[in-house]
Amino acid sequence: MSYQDAKKRYAAIGVDTEAALKKLGQAVISLHCWQGDDVRGFDTDPSKPLTGGIQTTGNYPGRARTPEELMADIDEVLKLVPGRLKLNLHASYAIMNDENGGWVDRDCLEPKHFKPWVDFCRARGLGADFNPTFFSHPMCDPLTLSSPKKETRDFWIRHGKACIRISEYLARELGQPCTMNIWTGDGLKDIPGDRLGPRVRYRESIDEILSEPYDFALVKPCIESKVFGIGVEAYTVGSAEFALSYAAMNRDKCIPLMDNGHYHPTEVVSDKIPALLAFFPEIALHVTRPIRWDSDHVVLYDDETREICREIVRCGGLDGRVNIALDYFDASINRIAAWTVGVRNTQKALLSALLNPCDCFKTLQDKGRFTELMVRQEELKVLPFGEVWEEFCCRQGKPADGCWFEEVERYEKEVLAAR
Repeated sequence: MSYQDAKKRYAAIGVDTEAALKKLGQAVISLHCWQGDDVRGFDTDPSKPLTGGIQTTGNYPGRARTPEELMADIDEVLKLVPGRLKLNLHASYAIMNDENGGWVDRDCLEPKHFKPWVDFCRARGLGADFNPTFFSHPMCDPLTLSSPKKETRDFWIRHGKACIRISEYLARELGQPCTMNIWTGDGLKDIPGDRLGPRVRYRESIDEILSEPYDFALVKPCIESKVFGIGVEAYTVGSAEFALSYAAMNRDKCIPLMDNGHYHPTEVVSDKIPALLAFFPEIALHVTRPIRWDSDHVVLYDDETREICREIVRCGGLDGRVNIALDYFDASINRIAAWTVGVRNTQKALLSALLNPCDCFKTLQDKGRFTELMVRQEELKVLPFGEVWEEFCCRQGKPADGCWFEEVERYEKEVLAAR
């Protein structure tokens, strides 16, 4: 079947595939830099283990070791994925060399340490998002913003304020708003003696960070929650209730961020999206794939990814209400392929959602015609979606499914194998 045939099939149920392709071409996905080097960054000893609830498993060859190698790997991904992207950076990916004064600690980071990333993004038409790095550092005691030690909290508050300034620099230089995500691995391995105290300190620390002046139209600070992580199995300071409550009480200066790997196994973020959008003008997402716990597996074209994207589309999220970023890191497989599969699957899920006759389904629900609603939703599953996706790839000048993995193998043989 050709795209023209598929176009007619969708038109028969009231779906304009041309409008869907145009909308998908405008949708922005933020590509996480840390898949390329297993969350190592460039500001600490790469031989030391990750801490703060972060863990990457696997030793597939070819990990990026320098900024130049990481940028080259991202360029390879850009060859293989259609659509609009931003680059999502962590503070630990600062580039500190003799030209900008050499190494500084995280509380002294400046915009100049990210100028090479600005140059990289500008040359490729990318925007940038940003994340303070509250883990894998000697000043984790092991707590950061919730620590009972004022010296520790003050260090990380200075780091957070520095990241506000860097985020505004990225936004102004690249001409796109910068989502700046605040997440810490603060918590305890075993049953705490005080659950409230750390949360009060955490709230006060975030208040201090967000007291740094910034333009909320340019910088979108987010508060991200988590259920638990490695080493913090019993108690997480920044729980879902904490993060959402903080964002709700501070709507004029931050937005909530949901990571679909940061909830209990029976919870789904897809249902939470419309719940939050009933109250917040804007939210942010980290799209990942949890297995058992927040293990950050490569995003698949699976049921929950499709449902997340359906809710984004149904709720008008592609009109600036939902900021979409990817967040996973798998060191057991080829990292270029991991990036590529995750981006393409997220785009596929968005396209699938855009090919839904949403207005029709809403009408059927409002009129109580639930039998027909079920029938129409099931029939939609076998319409020729693949032909529309292939047309999107073609128009974007990117390889269709079945035509890109050979390039990954070539790059591995010629570039990654030499590392």
